[in-house]
Amino acid sequence: MSDNEKLIRKCQQKSQKAFEELYKKFSPFVYGICLRYAKNRDEAQDILQDCFIKVMDRIGDFRFEGSFEGWLQRMAVNESLNYLRLGRSSFSDIDDDDASVEDECPDIVSDMSARELLDIISKLPDGYRTIFNMYVIEGYQHNEIAEILNITESTSRSQLKKAREQLISLIKNDFKR
Repeated sequence: MSDNEKLIRKCQQKSQKAFEELYKKFSPFVYGICLRYAKNRDEAQDILQDCFIKVMDRIGDFRFEGSFEGWLQRMAVNESLNYLRLGRSSFSDIDDDDASVEDECPDIVSDMSARELLDIISKLPDGYRTIFNMYVIEGYQHNEIAEILNITESTSRSQLKKAREQLISLIKNDFKR
């Protein structure tokens, strides 16, 4: 039995000490996910706390059939999306079937750190940022995003297109400084 499995099993037995250890071990991972969806670090911290409350409530549901990190990632994404829904994020439907964007700045992006990229992504409006994260980073398909967010697939595609366009613009402006 791995150390993670032992720790999770102790958490499932409601050990407060084990849960504190689980939080210390996995909170940086979860915080990174929350930060991608949040407007700022304070909001990400709020989502992180809410997520770990849900993890504590639902740790008994984890059946060791997949990776714990994958299960935790799904919890963090869902909690981030719930937080955004409560904030009434809007997803404007743009009537545009051409959802492709040229990769205009690969050299600029390759010179940026992960922190710089996250900071730029955090500047996107909620709808753009959410769909960009779900599609590009989490790997959801447009039909899945549409179902989860209760929007149309075309809205998901158009939001992604606009997110990419705005990211390119933000990256270029940021790089000029």
